[in-house]
Amino acid sequence: MSARNLAWTAAALGVLVHGHRELMAGLRRRAAPPMKHFEPPSVTVIRPIRGLDVDARENVRALLELDYPGEWEVLFVFDSEDDPAFLPTREEVAARPTRAKRVELIVAGEPPAGMTGKLNAMQVGVACSRCQLLAFSDSDTRPSPGVLTALVGALLEDRETGATFAPIYAAADAPLAGDVGYGLLVNAWYGASVACTAEPDGSLPFIMGQLMVFRRQALEAIGGVGCAVGQFVDDMYLGRRLYLAGWKNRVVHAPLRVVTGQLGLGAFLRIFRRWILFSEAGIPGTFARPHWVRGAVSWLSWGALVTAAARRAWGPALLSAVPIGFSVWSQLRLQRACHGPEVAPRHYWVPAVLPLLGAGVAVSARLSREVDWRGRGYRLDAKARLGEAQPARASV
Repeated sequence: MSARNLAWTAAALGVLVHGHRELMAGLRRRAAPPMKHFEPPSVTVIRPIRGLDVDARENVRALLELDYPGEWEVLFVFDSEDDPAFLPTREEVAARPTRAKRVELIVAGEPPAGMTGKLNAMQVGVACSRCQLLAFSDSDTRPSPGVLTALVGALLEDRETGATFAPIYAAADAPLAGDVGYGLLVNAWYGASVACTAEPDGSLPFIMGQLMVFRRQALEAIGGVGCAVGQFVDDMYLGRRLYLAGWKNRVVHAPLRVVTGQLGLGAFLRIFRRWILFSEAGIPGTFARPHWVRGAVSWLSWGALVTAAARRAWGPALLSAVPIGFSVWSQLRLQRACHGPEVAPRHYWVPAVLPLLGAGVAVSARLSREVDWRGRGYRLDAKARLGEAQPARASV
């Protein structure tokens, strides 16, 4: 066992420990503020839906069970009444009591060229809305009763805040390997970076829009949601436009669950690739840097491990495995700190190889600019904007 092996292991561990401590410090530095009393403005919650999500009925119920103290309405927006989620949603709306003043199912039709189906649904929902504030909710999320109140309360704390959004965590009731990978990506990677990048008041130069609330005047200042026509990632683009126009985007403390399940490794890799493409549309480089560093250390560690094992040099092989083990522990620890679930020991191999998969997925995203999303195929240009539309494909 050479001094060079020991020096490499020490350097790799030093880099990983520094990155972990930096991310954990970001998670700890923003204490949740006490909820302040406010006069609740009315809110329209718009939920675009395409395809049947995992536990779709439960997600609809959760949205209808929000306990927002003011007047609010819910608009479920579909491309067509033939969507497999249309009938279950209608049945849940008919069967569930809700404090919402108005609940409607709206058919938006096929999106025009240069627009995603989600953005088209958002525009149609805005045109049908009647309330002071606008909220957009992804169909694969399950909000807790008080999350909308927390979002609106933070929005009203100062006049400079144009939008608020909820930090997300992904969880599956019976996870497969793909669910574990997606959970780590959302919880340990994205969630920790959001907390580390945000200013003390939660301000960020972008939005991740699984549940976001806007002032109408802020949206009007940037041309409405329609300003994102031609963009693949509407929420990040809207957040960037708000930031450049002098408004603040703020992440709150109330977490929001993204419901996953039945996700195999192949399906997860397609989602991972889509997230890489999403990140090209406005996330600053500092946001992802700790994870690219972890990826580089993991590649080098795995390379050293495989080389040492091939030579039957078990001492150096054991040393090379130490940074890999720390990376696994770090991801599991960050996942729990970001509200994510425990990972079963049988799935510990997933965080071990996830940084390796990230590099391969990133290369794939650079070589091919075609991506599937909610049953539609899109071709993106070099800046992750919409190119020529592709024929519809099976939903993922």
